[in-house]
Amino acid sequence: MKTLYTWSAILAIVFASVVGDVLLSRAMKQVGDVHALWKELGTFAVIRRTLANPNFLLGVTAMAVAFFSLLFALSWGDVSLVAPAAASLTFIGNAVAAKVFLHEKVDQRRWIAAILVAGGVALLAG
Repeated sequence: MKTLYTWSAILAIVFASVVGDVLLSRAMKQVGDVHALWKELGTFAVIRRTLANPNFLLGVTAMAVAFFSLLFALSWGDVSLVAPAAASLTFIGNAVAAKVFLHEKVDQRRWIAAILVAGGVALLAG
């Protein structure tokens, strides 16, 4: 039963991390070039503009969910399984989400890396 809890928490980590990464990326693209904005309007304008973006706030919330899911996973499973599995599955999820939701160009080298990472996760799970 502990194994089911551990893998459920790992999947929660991955889902929340990917959602958080996508939302934060979208938010920062909407905010614009932070360095140029900082030079033009100052630090507080950058902070105000970032915190006013709903995608930023939702992204931070999703990342907090991922963090607390990590705590649950670590209470049920070994760090030698939880950390690599969560990180590698998040890598795969980010590649897919970047392509689908952010319309980023994900080249062949990244897809090959994602396949190799998936193979590593399969070895960990077995």
